[in-house]
Amino acid sequence: MTPYSAVDAPLLFALGHSQPLGKLVAQRLGVALTPHEERVFDDGEHKIRPLQSVRGRDCFVLHSLFGEPAQTVNDKLNRLLFFIATLKDAAATNVTAVLPYLAYARKDRRTQPDDPVTLRYVAQLFEAVGTDSVIVLEVHNPAALQNAFRCRAESLNSSELFARHIQQQLTGSPCVVVSPDSGGVKRADLFRQCLSSALGREIALGFTEKFRHAGVLSGELLAGEVCGHHVLLFDDLISSGQTFLRAARMCRQHGAAAVWAVASHGLFNTNAADSLSNSVIERIFITDSVPLPAATASALANKLEIVSCAPLLADAISHSAGD
Repeated sequence: MTPYSAVDAPLLFALGHSQPLGKLVAQRLGVALTPHEERVFDDGEHKIRPLQSVRGRDCFVLHSLFGEPAQTVNDKLNRLLFFIATLKDAAATNVTAVLPYLAYARKDRRTQPDDPVTLRYVAQLFEAVGTDSVIVLEVHNPAALQNAFRCRAESLNSSELFARHIQQQLTGSPCVVVSPDSGGVKRADLFRQCLSSALGREIALGFTEKFRHAGVLSGELLAGEVCGHHVLLFDDLISSGQTFLRAARMCRQHGAAAVWAVASHGLFNTNAADSLSNSVIERIFITDSVPLPAATASALANKLEIVSCAPLLADAISHSAGD
């Protein structure tokens, strides 16, 4: 990637706990993170401001909207929105929100009467503060993202990133990519295509049946041949881990030789890390879109690999800045 000159370089900010990932993205772009100040006051109010002029510049603000004990999802969303508004008030030409993980993206439709469509409301908040575009990594439903936002919205796919990383670790044994949810078959198929291209041989596709009612998972169908195969379960995120665990058990019951889990976002909520550490899943691959707590990293140390999404984000920023 060709370094920018000081004049045409986009200004890249990284807020809060997204700073380590932001530094990796900045290195790929050949720029330094733009300095800013974050302050929290005794009454819980806060402010964020740039520490250099943004007038007439294209600005990119990287912030992963995941919840953690120190800051809830809503805390982070609020701070990001205020900072974008601050940049627009300071005469930035364009402001792009770079979201390695976008909260509320799964709530993109009504599943019960009078349900909220929260993704659309989040989009309206971004637009209200003057956001010119958003870049999101592996959103739950790319079509829903496009429909929710009226400003430019780009969804990045991690399939090729994972395929390049994993290909060298697969033996010549037959492989199959399995979606742990029938709703994610298109996503899994894209990964299958990338992996087939990387390996130079055709990879099969399958999926497991999943129904969710009142938080309880059910479904027994496994579509696809897994007996004697190396199974790669592929989905957008790991939250409680129960979806992956169900699918992995089903695959092993049907004779799978090995089961790996691949997901862009490692949220690892509740007791997910403990459950997965003692499971039939032998390897887990995630990106660094969400920083891992030390306890989670320790619990999964023997089976977890992190593939940085910084190159993917940097390329998207570079292309967007050149438009």
